[in-house]
Amino acid sequence: MKNAHQTDHKNVYTCPMHPEVTGQQGERCPKCGMDLKAADQENSNEYQVQLSTFPKTKEAGIPTQLTFAIKEKGQNVPLEISHEMKIHLMAVSEDLTWFRHIHPEEQADGTYVITEIFPNGGKYLLFADFKPSGAPQVVNRQEIDVQGNYRASNQKVSHPWVSEVDGYIVTLENGNDFKTSRTQSLEISVKKGGEKLQENNLQPYLGASAHIVMISEKDKEFLHIHPVSDERFPIYSETYIENSGTYRMWVQFKIDGKVHTADFTVDVPEGKKTEKEEMHQGHQ
Repeated sequence: MKNAHQTDHKNVYTCPMHPEVTGQQGERCPKCGMDLKAADQENSNEYQVQLSTFPKTKEAGIPTQLTFAIKEKGQNVPLEISHEMKIHLMAVSEDLTWFRHIHPEEQADGTYVITEIFPNGGKYLLFADFKPSGAPQVVNRQEIDVQGNYRASNQKVSHPWVSEVDGYIVTLENGNDFKTSRTQSLEISVKKGGEKLQENNLQPYLGASAHIVMISEKDKEFLHIHPVSDERFPIYSETYIENSGTYRMWVQFKIDGKVHTADFTVDVPEGKKTEKEEMHQGHQ
């Protein structure tokens, strides 16, 4: 909601993922690496993301070509490279049991194309994360329906904060400490053969030590998080979760040339804003 004081804030820039972080134009969030966005700028409404598919009727198990056209006033918008790619596309099934982090390739006509095979019939969500040239980061959400039989996932997690992937034991160490309305740390350890790995055991992946995505089960709230260095954990970051509920989390890291994807399920209850958080909210 705009108010009489808005003109005083037009030069205030905040992080889309960490609203407590403020700075100047051109700066990046020290917590997740995202470009700071003008506090009063409704940038995402200025761009139209047109999605077309081939074949038009999408079927489970059959390759589907996804074409994205990002436009402003009817013209294709040039994109900047962000974390080594122009578009990061997160595709998930509606029940959040299937996840893909993929990168459509730019075409001569300015569109972006990728082919994907959806495993089951049902609804899928596509989150396209991109940065228009000279503008803040944008996340666009699309939904598609895929024909075919739906098979409920039989995936069972013995512990919601421990994930075993390719011989690695990945643990969300503070999985029972999540709350809304505060700066929330993500403390993730990685073990192989009983040995704890350090950050220098991980290879850079898309311009970061790892990539983290969180999506809420109820409203499909989306967070794309980039870790920062911390001597205690090989994968560490901070974020700000506004809405309570159950979230699915995917953590991707690279070792020996292979990308590994660990997944967690996290319950986030309501938290009370601290005096510090209230002060940050007041400044915004």
